[in-house]
Amino acid sequence: VILCSIAAAVQGWDQTGSNGANLSFPEEFGISTMDADPAKASRNQWIVGVINAAPYLSASLIGCWTTDPLNNLFGRRGAIFISAIFCMLSVIGSGFAQTWPQLFVTRLLLGIGMGLKGSTVPVFTSESSPSSIRGGLVMSWLMWIAFGVFLGFCANLAFFQMGRLAWRFQLGSAFLPALPLLIGIFSCPESPRWLMKKNRYEQAYESLCRLRNSELQACRDLFYIHSQLEKEFAALGKSSYCKRFIELFTIPRIRRATVASFTVMIAQQMCGINIIAFYSSTIFRDAGYSTLSALLASMGFGLVAFISSFPAVWTIDTFGRRNLLLLTFPNMAWSLLAAGLCFLIPSNSSARVPLIALFIYIFTIFYNSGGGPVPSTYAAEAFPLTHREMGMSWSTATCLFWSSVLSVTFPRLQAATGSIGAFSFYAVTWSLS
Repeated sequence: VILCSIAAAVQGWDQTGSNGANLSFPEEFGISTMDADPAKASRNQWIVGVINAAPYLSASLIGCWTTDPLNNLFGRRGAIFISAIFCMLSVIGSGFAQTWPQLFVTRLLLGIGMGLKGSTVPVFTSESSPSSIRGGLVMSWLMWIAFGVFLGFCANLAFFQMGRLAWRFQLGSAFLPALPLLIGIFSCPESPRWLMKKNRYEQAYESLCRLRNSELQACRDLFYIHSQLEKEFAALGKSSYCKRFIELFTIPRIRRATVASFTVMIAQQMCGINIIAFYSSTIFRDAGYSTLSALLASMGFGLVAFISSFPAVWTIDTFGRRNLLLLTFPNMAWSLLAAGLCFLIPSNSSARVPLIALFIYIFTIFYNSGGGPVPSTYAAEAFPLTHREMGMSWSTATCLFWSSVLSVTFPRLQAATGSIGAFSFYAVTWSLS
């Protein structure tokens, strides 16, 4: 649980390193989004968007789809170890980038690690935890991502006064949580389900003995997993990588899981939460804050996100997945729209900036109470074991691809319509999704 939590924190820190860096690296590379020449400004806005979107684009197109073969070859722990290597070395490289294309390439490499990790860790957690608390433990993935987001914002603030070097440290500091993940992952027991899938029953039993309170519980779960595997293999059999991908859409039971996972994942992204995670410092500065105040407000966003994630760890197993979504979705829509409308308040009004921050925080609370954590939990549980890696790859790729689309388009959308137009757009698309 501790190592999976660290993996989630790495994911969160990687997401927010660029948030503070957005305030300075465009000027460093001569791609300022505020250029006096409208044509250059427009071009630079797209470039900044592409740089920020690079990890999510490569994660969705490459990283997630390496999950199935790498998990099959090296197991859950091995796949997480490989992802940690990518996450650590790529952020160090980004801190030493001398041109924006170099920064773009390092962030593409970061995305490979993020995609592999994001597809593997929820499955690893789901397969290692007892059924009575499985939902809560898988749900903690988002909670610890939120903690990583908060740590990333703290790092952004800590390096704020380092002048031209600030953005390099803000990006490079994300290697810190990846290091203990890299060192400690093999101290964890391997997924017993994966071991049994490889006919390594003795090792699976030893793993279950470490993961359960008694040998009797380990024997019970060993038999349960064995029975489940027999039924799944009898129904679906063994298949190749390409065949498993095709079966996501051709076998009715798996197709239903595919459609359901796609729906909740795309709905999660259409709410615009990651725009706040990626660009909150820019948004708060646009609202009227100074650079320092914008970083402080962003750190507040990270803290609210982390604290508001705690209740969902318990409510997901008591209140239910669907009920949490139905409760939080409508409240996310109105709070995001309210935050956008607050940009209409005159800039000389003392209420303008606090109200914008307030409604962003309210939106974040509802998101982390259900709309954010449920999709990952749902996707990790929806697919049969024979297609679990492939199904989670599909779900995570969907989530990250649309995250990259939002990241690419936001700088240009904000420049064209202002923050009010951007927030209103996401509120509408969220309601439609």
